[in-house]
Amino acid sequence: MSKLRFGILGCGGMAGGHARFLSEREGVELVALSDVTEEILDGFIERNLEGKAAPEKYTDAAEMYANENLDAVVIVTPHTMHFDHGVQALDAGCHVFMEKPMVTSTEQAYKLKEKVDETGKVLVVGYNTPCKASFAYIREVIRNKTFGNLELVTGFLSQNWMKATAGSWRQKPELSGGGQAYDSGAHLMNSLVWSVEESPAEVFAFIDNHGTPVDINSVTNIRFANGVMASITVSGNCPGGGRFMAFIFDEGRIEVDGWGGDWIKVYGNDGEEIENPELVGEDQSPVDNFIDAINGVAEARTSPTNGIHQSELMDSIYKSAETGQVVKV
Repeated sequence: MSKLRFGILGCGGMAGGHARFLSEREGVELVALSDVTEEILDGFIERNLEGKAAPEKYTDAAEMYANENLDAVVIVTPHTMHFDHGVQALDAGCHVFMEKPMVTSTEQAYKLKEKVDETGKVLVVGYNTPCKASFAYIREVIRNKTFGNLELVTGFLSQNWMKATAGSWRQKPELSGGGQAYDSGAHLMNSLVWSVEESPAEVFAFIDNHGTPVDINSVTNIRFANGVMASITVSGNCPGGGRFMAFIFDEGRIEVDGWGGDWIKVYGNDGEEIENPELVGEDQSPVDNFIDAINGVAEARTSPTNGIHQSELMDSIYKSAETGQVVKV
């Protein structure tokens, strides 16, 4: 089997891990990079690919697609560019790995799903938890009602995000689409909607920008179409990073790392912890899952539908915070 030809569009910090992974992963080859200047590309190669075969460099993504016959592209550009870059890549015949969030509006999310359906290509969003055995277990428990009905979900994420991203594109709404809730908080929000597998029906949110152009702290209450209620707190002004989620059933409870899925505790109907719960499948990186999905040996663990659910949630969070009203989705 010939190797999959990969490109990377957007060579900032997050792209470095993808470049190092793709340069070593069997069955693929990283053949092209694209960003806005040669200087960015040269620095990226020096930092991340020293001693390895250097990919071709492009300051025009269209030229990269025209010249390199790519099978797939990893898109790591500012959030508000994701829609246009995703459509461009799909039109060029590429499978797409999109760093989170997929897009920054519900309208874009539906349009991008239509494009994916039209082209028949794989589009995976780079969320942490859908590729973890802990969250595969949670989804199956919810589907199978192992602990009865899921009634409530709560979670929080805290980071020193405001200070760490000061002066970067992440605090420029025209590039980021939003603040901490759309950036690191996107992992927690997706863990919620991916597990519940429903669109939000009602959303009420408070936001504090802390004097910046974007949200830093947020508290969001959600009622899903199936009646599940959730509360998510995202902090961007805390020196200590933390993350936690709890899924509360009428016959049990699950506590889990909602950002990375790296730990899980399960409690049964008697309130006692269940030792060594039988998790589902094995942990994978999102890019590994993307490659396996392209090769037809695994199901893509995320999809444009997940992007739609999260976009509906995020649009509603910002509308609620602006109006001070409950938003009916």
